[in-house]
Amino acid sequence: MKHNLRAALLLGALLGLGLNAPLQAAPVKKSAHHVAQKGEASNSKKVHAANKSSARSLHAKNSAKNPLKSVHAAARSAKAAHAHASAAPARSPLRRASMADVDPSRLALYSSSALVIDQNTGHTVLEKHADTVTPIASISKLMTAMVVLDAKLDLHEVIAISDEDVDGLKGTRSRLPVGTTMTRETAMLLALMSSENRAAHALGRHYPGGMPAFVNAMNRKAQALGMNNSRFEEPTGLSSNNVSTAHDLARMVAAAARYPEIRAYSTTGEAKVELNGRISDFHNTNALVRSENWEIGLSKTGYISEAGRCLVMQARVADRPVVIVLLDSVGKMTRVGDANRIKRWMESAALAVERRAA
Repeated sequence: MKHNLRAALLLGALLGLGLNAPLQAAPVKKSAHHVAQKGEASNSKKVHAANKSSARSLHAKNSAKNPLKSVHAAARSAKAAHAHASAAPARSPLRRASMADVDPSRLALYSSSALVIDQNTGHTVLEKHADTVTPIASISKLMTAMVVLDAKLDLHEVIAISDEDVDGLKGTRSRLPVGTTMTRETAMLLALMSSENRAAHALGRHYPGGMPAFVNAMNRKAQALGMNNSRFEEPTGLSSNNVSTAHDLARMVAAAARYPEIRAYSTTGEAKVELNGRISDFHNTNALVRSENWEIGLSKTGYISEAGRCLVMQARVADRPVVIVLLDSVGKMTRVGDANRIKRWMESAALAVERRAA
């Protein structure tokens, strides 16, 4: 009996040991598995780091071989930065600057009257004694050309220079001898480009109804354009009784710029013209039309002693269309100098406005 009891106790002890063994082994296995995972993760990180380093090295090599890829990458980076900036809260709007912020009084002009009009807005950019009535000399020829074109006269009709076209007022010379024949178109070209007085006078004389009817048409056109302080006595501008103001002339220039023929003829730099079987060279009286620094759509100069040196232009300055009127300028080149000073001032002012608005 005792023997049986001992055997049972021994069997129970053995069974107890067998049951406890797996329970003690389980944590060991779990711990080993955890260490293995850590090792694998560490190795994975090392491999990933190595791959990353290798990728960077490969990208650097590829960039060196193909610089366009670097440019595209930079562009993508800039695009991402722009998108991030766009998502940022909007800043308060900047005050818009304008040409009015720039003081024109510091611009020294030698013309007695001056005016610059922005054709896009109609606003005055600059003015100096712009309402003073003054003789306008050959600026009158713009009105002469408009009246001829308004009458829709045949530009290919041949007209002749006669004794009536000779200047008996100022005694100016001409390269068009009496008896010279030319088309009405050629006469208009020479009147606008080279300011030929005999050509301009012949245009008026060959108008239906003659010179009186032509002068009446000039004054009617002036009134229609709102040139209330202007008066014309003849088509050349040799008479000091052809008068206007800078404001009135700005209206006339803007109107004349709507005629393709006037734009073309007044800005022709030079032309070879056959007169009486001979070829003659004629040049524009405004040297600025041949300058690469100017973009001029219409031009006309003028001079008599009573009017001084005059210049009107329609041009593009500081990336906008403007009308420039300069009257009674002292000195042969001062009107050109004034025009260049205005151009530089407007361009500098526009640049200053852009910097301020940035």
